[in-house]
Amino acid sequence: MRILLVEDEPKIREVLAAYLKNEGWEVDFTPDGNEALALFRSRAYDLVILDLMLEGLPGEEVCREIRQSSFVPIVMITSKSRESDAIIGLNLGADDYIVKPFRVKEVVARIHALLRRTRQYTAEAEKNAVMSFDKGRLVLEPETGTVLVRGVPVSLTATELKLLCVLASKPGKVFARNDLTYEVLGYRFQGESRTIDTHLKNLRKKIEEDPKEPQYVLTMIGSGYKLAAALDGKEP
Repeated sequence: MRILLVEDEPKIREVLAAYLKNEGWEVDFTPDGNEALALFRSRAYDLVILDLMLEGLPGEEVCREIRQSSFVPIVMITSKSRESDAIIGLNLGADDYIVKPFRVKEVVARIHALLRRTRQYTAEAEKNAVMSFDKGRLVLEPETGTVLVRGVPVSLTATELKLLCVLASKPGKVFARNDLTYEVLGYRFQGESRTIDTHLKNLRKKIEEDPKEPQYVLTMIGSGYKLAAALDGKEP
């Protein structure tokens, strides 16, 4: 497996690269956003670790460019003072973020979890046929990643697609935030996290006619989230 590590702080870059290589992964690294895009376009990567503060092109722009052509998992790194920028990164298509200072072992664990969930999602998707909801107004084909809303294709990030697939696997079931985070990202948070909320917000923007008054992905106050639409051909 090959990882692209984009980090401008030499010490963090060197230590993180050493740990990743110790896991048996191949690692290409650069402090420069423009060089990161050049590397990404020239090779196939299984995961990208991307700092926001970079030489050359900012991390947000690198993330946006990658997402235009690839579903590769992206983990963003940000400083505590710029944690709000990580939310912007999630809006651009990043799958997860980690705040500095961090423990390298935590980063490695997050990567393992994200890759594990990605592999599991791929295996499960191959078993599922086309799923149709709300009399065909919402159509999901997990294997190809195709999503149609009222007959119009919509483009989801890899995490948004996994999120929709998890909710669609059990229509009407309420998933607690922590459980949904585990199902989608592969780990549980200790305390509060806005990561899954941001992905849900972005998913609603793409599949709901009015994201402020959602019909499909509903928030159950104090409980979690659920897909309200019934699978076509089954009782709601």
